[in-house]
Amino acid sequence: MTPLKNKNAIVTGASRGIGAAIAVALAEAGANVAINFVGSTVEAENVAEQCRSYGVKARLAQADIGVQSEVERIVAETVDEFGGLDIAVSNAAYSDRELFYEADMDGFEKTIQVTMWGAFYLLRAAARHMIATQTQGAIVIVSSPHSWRPIPGAMAYNMSKAAIDQMARTAATELCSKRIRVNTMHPGWIDTPGERKFFSEEKLAEKGAELPWGRLGKPEEIARGVVFMCDPASDYMTGSSMLIDGGIELPVEEMHRLEMPENVS
Repeated sequence: MTPLKNKNAIVTGASRGIGAAIAVALAEAGANVAINFVGSTVEAENVAEQCRSYGVKARLAQADIGVQSEVERIVAETVDEFGGLDIAVSNAAYSDRELFYEADMDGFEKTIQVTMWGAFYLLRAAARHMIATQTQGAIVIVSSPHSWRPIPGAMAYNMSKAAIDQMARTAATELCSKRIRVNTMHPGWIDTPGERKFFSEEKLAEKGAELPWGRLGKPEEIARGVVFMCDPASDYMTGSSMLIDGGIELPVEEMHRLEMPENVS
């Protein structure tokens, strides 16, 4: 099945983790993919090769997503090379873990610049192109449960994710008449290289086992949800959010308080 055949996509933060999985899943579904990255060209090229293995085009799009002119450049270059843009996925993010009153302001501001402003820059550039070409496109903003859960030590990230949730819903409202769909993805705790910045392998295994589903999520599980949102068959879906979190938001602790009668097995 290739529901995205002949579609053209760009994914930010796509050289590893969730972004890489999204890029590969879009390619498997038939889309040509531009792979944004800011660090390792080797990692990005590896993702591109995986995409090309599905018979689609893949290009590298190196840029700092926190800089508006660079985002506009890679969108324009993708359009020039692929001949259009149908799908844009904002995935790039940055985060430190510090109490806000002790936080290094350079890292605090970088988190907001990349995670919030970077998402806006891609949304704006992609939407402007789609409007100009009358493309009925799909834009997906990868957010997080951090948007509603006040995780301590992550104020800048929490703020940024909350902001892009409202940004996406507002954009969906403004773009309805253009038939451009905007939706958000909320991944739970996913096993990605980025988690190693904050946790050891042992701690990730321990904490994963404590989750309702008994493990951390996989990037590929998030990617399948993104493909669903980008599929033209999901035309009636806009301004919506998808939560793939292995039950983290379920009232598990409350459920465990239930005392079942002895005669109920």
